[in-house]
Amino acid sequence: MRGRTRAAEAPPWVPFEDRRRARDEKREAVLRMAVKMFLDEGYHRTTLNEVAARLNITKPALYNYFGSKEDILIECYRLGQEMFETSFAEIESESGSGIDKLRRLITAYAHVMMQDFGMCLVRLDDRELAAEARANVRAAKRNYDMAFRTYVARGISDGSIVPCDPKLATLTITGALNWIGHWYRPDGALPAATIADEFAVRLTQGLATR
Repeated sequence: MRGRTRAAEAPPWVPFEDRRRARDEKREAVLRMAVKMFLDEGYHRTTLNEVAARLNITKPALYNYFGSKEDILIECYRLGQEMFETSFAEIESESGSGIDKLRRLITAYAHVMMQDFGMCLVRLDDRELAAEARANVRAAKRNYDMAFRTYVARGISDGSIVPCDPKLATLTITGALNWIGHWYRPDGALPAATIADEFAVRLTQGLATR
């Protein structure tokens, strides 16, 4: 009898942490489906009805996680930015010469460009965003540019990189890296790690001092 009383007194709802975890997982599922459709079919051609249908949920259910398609796009950009910023913070905390850190940054950025949320940064048009969100995305892109310039300049200063124009060197490097987001396919012949390492070597061959 006592055992039955305890069972009857147990709360009939899911604990808060479990509910929050389930909600986070569903929200992530919406994001991953949406970003895949944005990249495969285009932002304009993707509707929230189609995203909901792919997830086997209703459109009203999708609104539990995002208020609009633009909100999803903003979050896609944010996640791509977060991947880069996390990598940069790790590299910045490590020791090494300018050329060493530049190579690590190239490798990290290449990996970002081979993930859906990273591809958003170069394949989706930020002009789709409202002014404030667009300004935030563009400010983040300027920060990426500055990170590369900083390591090129640092390498020139410490002698690990030949004297050059950091801005032009950065444009060359980021131009090549950004294009990865257009041509990379997960089922391609080369694994992501091989591609990233190769880019780090090739893009710094003309910069490293002998």
